[in-house]
Amino acid sequence: MGLIYIDGNLYKKEEAKISVFDHGLLYGDGVFEGIRVYNGRVFKLSEHLDRLFRSAKYIMLDIPLTKEELTKAVIETVKANELKEAYIRLIITRGVGDLGLDPRKCSKPSLIIIADKIDLYPKEYYENGLEIITVPTRKNSQDALSPCVKTLNYLNSIMAKIEANQAGVLEAIMLNAHGYVAEGSGDNIFIVKNNSLLTPPLWVGVLEGITRDTVMKIGKELGIEVKETVMTRYDLYTADECFLTGTGAEIIPVIKIDNRIIGNGKSGKLTLKITARFQELTQTEETEIY
Repeated sequence: MGLIYIDGNLYKKEEAKISVFDHGLLYGDGVFEGIRVYNGRVFKLSEHLDRLFRSAKYIMLDIPLTKEELTKAVIETVKANELKEAYIRLIITRGVGDLGLDPRKCSKPSLIIIADKIDLYPKEYYENGLEIITVPTRKNSQDALSPCVKTLNYLNSIMAKIEANQAGVLEAIMLNAHGYVAEGSGDNIFIVKNNSLLTPPLWVGVLEGITRDTVMKIGKELGIEVKETVMTRYDLYTADECFLTGTGAEIIPVIKIDNRIIGNGKSGKLTLKITARFQELTQTEETEIY
């Protein structure tokens, strides 16, 4: 139906507008969450909202609703759009101010909820695997802004995505300033080595992804050794399996990195096993809408 929630009201898609003086637009001053709906259920909604509130607290932004009120607003927006399968974009901006940087000029935050469809990668890549590259653009320094905060300024990731596009692939892996593997432009990364599941630790500069956490729990549940460990490109190139995770991407296998074939060039056994369990969870867990 294309209804967008803005500050307590629902608007038709073509009528949903924000001010050109909103600091979210002018300066990327705000935070967001991407959330999935599967079979009429919002997946990991509580975890997403907890992370949203942590992000807002970090940038000293007051969310105008309580967690309970925000839960209700999210569910009502999805209901209004009559969606059983959907992607939710929940956005909090600093609000309307002036052309200066001073956030004190913003009288109140703006709250936006969009519920729509998303197809981040074509279906055939989930079946056949993805080719990716590592790119020159490095992750922003943690000393500048914590990667745990999902801010509205994604220019760092967009530059990496542009480099991936120029190379003819759909995703890029970014390194941190020290050359360690961090994450994709919008996804976390895992590899399998000697039947162990490995992913970069948060301190190298990665987002604590909700899907990342879910996959780590699944791995432990399946009896797989799970480690957060520092990785270089060498570790990626010599991995037995590799896959990316994210709310939009879900779990997608990687079969080639920088033109080097990973494993046997097909989705690995552990990747398939973890994916199957993840798909089970999406159909059974979390907040019911209908």
